[in-house]
Amino acid sequence: MMDNNIAFQQKIDAEIKIEPKDWMPEKYRQTLIRQISQHAHSEIVGMLPEGNWISRAPSLKRKAILLAKVQDEAGHGLYLYSAAETLGISRDEMYNQLHTGKAKYSSIFNYPTLTWADMGAIGWLVDGAAIMNQVPLCRTSYGPYARAMVRVCKEESFHQRQGFEALLHMSKGTPEQIAMCQDAINRWWWPSVMMFGPNDDESPNTKQSMAWKIKRFTNDELRQKFVDISAEQVKLLGLTLPDPDLKWNEERQHYDFGAINWDEFWQVVAGNGPCNKQRLSTRKKAWENGEWVRNAATAHAEKRKQRAVQKELVEA
Repeated sequence: MMDNNIAFQQKIDAEIKIEPKDWMPEKYRQTLIRQISQHAHSEIVGMLPEGNWISRAPSLKRKAILLAKVQDEAGHGLYLYSAAETLGISRDEMYNQLHTGKAKYSSIFNYPTLTWADMGAIGWLVDGAAIMNQVPLCRTSYGPYARAMVRVCKEESFHQRQGFEALLHMSKGTPEQIAMCQDAINRWWWPSVMMFGPNDDESPNTKQSMAWKIKRFTNDELRQKFVDISAEQVKLLGLTLPDPDLKWNEERQHYDFGAINWDEFWQVVAGNGPCNKQRLSTRKKAWENGEWVRNAATAHAEKRKQRAVQKELVEA
């Protein structure tokens, strides 16, 4: 009889999706739980920096767009929590891991949104980096995750385009608006570049995730694609990226870019970013304040179940 691990890898190599009831190595399952739940947490926590500006949007049009975007992020979190649940972890357990600090979310959401231009910069840069990471996940080896990512990526593409359009509109405005755009780009550029995670030689999970085809590209490969695209797009805005070392390398056919401040990255990951405590406190408060809603929904579902049972007894 073929060893389970060998048969599993052969399915992976043959591009056959792994489904919830299939045999899988425990490490594969745990890796997916970590990655998918972290992704779900990031979508939910990611609503907070932008939700901060819904009531202060400069026009009804911009407010409607931002509302739709934040609503999309909530939906993405729900898709991803559902995908993670197929691996045998409960949603309550995932929430508890987030609230206790055991589970992480994307470090990018621990930075403050100081001006309206940040909404454009987040859409263009943060969502742009997210798309670069997420499009390959539509082909990830775990079926429920791959299928969830198809819709997520369609909506994230809209988010990226609306962010760039907002910056493009402001970049043609007053000197103050142009300065606001440049300031937002200056603050969000490096955190966006860090979104791809540590360099490949410092990433403990990349090699195995690539072998299992959970990931299709390494952190550094995706980061380079993001830099190459952004360096061209910023020219359309008439603005600049805050990297004096950014320049085209004819030999490599890629942009060279400056050194990343990994000390800052690890400090934010460790919980010492500008907004770490605020973000986690807000999520905990929302969970506690929503307890009565969860209890009411559970009670209502139980009543409906009892009525259905009683109806069956009467009809019998």
